[in-house]
Amino acid sequence: MALRLETLTMWLAMALFAGATVLYAYHFFSKRAVLSWYATFLTGAGFLSLTASIGLHSSNAEGSRLYGPYSLVLAAWALVLVYFFVEHLVRLKVYGTVLLPFAVVLLVVAEALGAGRPVVPPPLAELMLTDSLGVAFHVALIVLANAGFAIGAAASAAYLGLESQLKRHRTSVLFRRLPSLGQTDAIARHSILIALPVYSAGLLLGVLRALQTDVAGWWADPRVMLSGIVWVVFAVYLYLSNVRHSSGRTTAWVALGGAALVVVLAVMARTVPAGFHVFAVPGR
Repeated sequence: MALRLETLTMWLAMALFAGATVLYAYHFFSKRAVLSWYATFLTGAGFLSLTASIGLHSSNAEGSRLYGPYSLVLAAWALVLVYFFVEHLVRLKVYGTVLLPFAVVLLVVAEALGAGRPVVPPPLAELMLTDSLGVAFHVALIVLANAGFAIGAAASAAYLGLESQLKRHRTSVLFRRLPSLGQTDAIARHSILIALPVYSAGLLLGVLRALQTDVAGWWADPRVMLSGIVWVVFAVYLYLSNVRHSSGRTTAWVALGGAALVVVLAVMARTVPAGFHVFAVPGR
């Protein structure tokens, strides 16, 4: 029964997010405020439904799976949560048109890969994600930070496109509907300003866990090294943006570069053979 409710609430969340996407799109082109309100309402309802699904899953599985297809469900949840937070700070809802469909795609892919199937014991190399509360928080914080980086990257891509259109004096209807360059840059900065401290906390928990296992050479793990590079790139972004006051174009390219590294890291985490990043497995 719990598994059935988990699946139903998951599909309800996807339906609500899809409806909100349509309303965000209509709002984008018509600028009718009432559509924006309904879109936000459906997004919130979808978020609550997805949260309920994750809660039911945790109850059924005695803890949420932080590995495999279900990690995509958590990524979608984090993306919507961070988007809501950024939307409240900047008060721009246009990016819901892009980010909500992405959340829906993550949920559909997760379901297709078996996120909704009965829980089976994970391989030994994946036990590192559930063997301690600290590691669970480590993964959760990284997922939340990646959502913030994704929003910053989306805003940065929009900034570059809008700037290019303005330089050519050939703005299309689509780009005329986008926020100003300043507003778009603000979305990117706020997103990354929120995400980097969260990412830092997640990395710190991971390092503490690695030190606890006392395995020599843990720092040479490819995932650890690439995570450090991601942190440096986004730290440089904030330095250029807030200290050096570099151009929006320069910081936008840095944000996109950092987001590309995050994607590489996510793919690496799911495709590298067993034995990768296993210093956190009990007994290793």
